[in-house]
Amino acid sequence: MTDAVTSPVAAPTDRERSVCDRVDSTAIVALTTALVEAPSVNPGGTEGDAVAVLRAAAERVGATVEIREAAPGRPNLVATLPGGDGPGLMFLGHSDVVPPGPGWTGDPFAARVADGRIIGRGSTDMKGGLAAIVAAMDALRGETLSGPLQLVCTVDEEEHGIGVRDLVGSPSSYPLHPGGYAGCVVAEPTAMETVIACRGASYIEIEIRGRAAHSGRPADGRNAIDAAAKVIDIIRADHGAMQADLDPLLGAGTWNVGTITGGQGISAVAPNCAIGIDRRLMPDEDAEQIAADLRAEVRRRGIDTDGIEVDVAVTMSMPGFRTAPDNGFVRAAVDAVTAVGATTSIGGWTAACDGGFVSRDLGVDCIVLGPGDINGQAHQPDESVAVDDLVTAARAYAVLALRLLG
Repeated sequence: MTDAVTSPVAAPTDRERSVCDRVDSTAIVALTTALVEAPSVNPGGTEGDAVAVLRAAAERVGATVEIREAAPGRPNLVATLPGGDGPGLMFLGHSDVVPPGPGWTGDPFAARVADGRIIGRGSTDMKGGLAAIVAAMDALRGETLSGPLQLVCTVDEEEHGIGVRDLVGSPSSYPLHPGGYAGCVVAEPTAMETVIACRGASYIEIEIRGRAAHSGRPADGRNAIDAAAKVIDIIRADHGAMQADLDPLLGAGTWNVGTITGGQGISAVAPNCAIGIDRRLMPDEDAEQIAADLRAEVRRRGIDTDGIEVDVAVTMSMPGFRTAPDNGFVRAAVDAVTAVGATTSIGGWTAACDGGFVSRDLGVDCIVLGPGDINGQAHQPDESVAVDDLVTAARAYAVLALRLLG
């Protein structure tokens, strides 16, 4: 995260103070705990129990809830707090969590509170954020809003984005607001920093086929592992070139060779090799074009000739986004955070999230703004989030809604 602009203090109005006073910390802890204790580990397609908990909570605070399965047994949720016909405000989150892994000092799905923190898998990424959104809805209940407040909760964010792809691919199947949106807040854990730019991500898989031969006569075969090494040289050079021209908020795109398999034995020329690559994307980059450029460079260097075949395929891609720092939605978010007594700054995020799809495909300005620490807590043993941070987030979300829709 690179800090850019720090907002001056924006004093809350009497109405905003009244709404903030309605944020119920006990309810936030209870809902975060209930969500953590409804394991929704991905992979596995087990989000349904957590979504059921979230649905019940949203309905209790007066929201209308609709469910649509993005895939069998994998429900997306849209909860709507009613408002007028003007632009609405969208909050975006996800119901899935990564596997707990080793190293926990207690049951990762038996949430516990210690030293003011809720401990459990998903507490910071991002079930605490979901609870903060619902708490903001509760605090706003009965307020007159010019447009609706909507919570969109998707499945499969941690893997392939099945949920958000269904949302943007079939928007008419969801109760999205016909009057559009003043903006979208992705409630991922940013420690309440206001993220206006986010990298995307892609998986590129390369299959290389050669010809087996006895290792004593390697010239009789065509070694796919040797060809893979040449492809990796291209990737390494491109990675280095990108690091020489850094964006002030996002740095640069990156290549990472995550997996490589190949060969049939030490005594044979390798007839095959497969490489799995993570390519992080800048907001203006397209994974298919990157793959096409890589294929072209492979051909230019003659790697895929003389009995060697190279196939390059994009198997996953999620876009990044960038919202202008002087955008009114961004300024309102920064002011809302400072109005509730917290500090924030405008920055970028090198991680990826579902917000890129909402920005690109639905045309909604996005920021990432949420409680918790993605680097210090998310995807780690004894993941936790501070209760005070959840309360701050709920208050900031409520104030932002009042300033945009009030």
